[in-house]
Amino acid sequence: MQRTIGIILVIIGAIGTLITGMQAMQDSETFSLFGLDIGVSSANWTPLIISVVILIIGVVMMRSGKRA
Repeated sequence: MQRTIGIILVIIGAIGTLITGMQAMQDSETFSLFGLDIGVSSANWTPLIISVVILIIGVVMMRSGKRA
């Protein structure tokens, strides 16, 4: 049961990471100064961080479910 929940969390976390990661990259802005690209981010990184945490929890649950 724990392994199944872990797999579900991995899938949800991976999809969330891809979607929120692409959105955050689109919302980020850069400009060039003296030949260097400087990033000015207006993106909200919180959903991406939450998605990665869910992904990590899913991997941990999936691995601990295999051992039991």
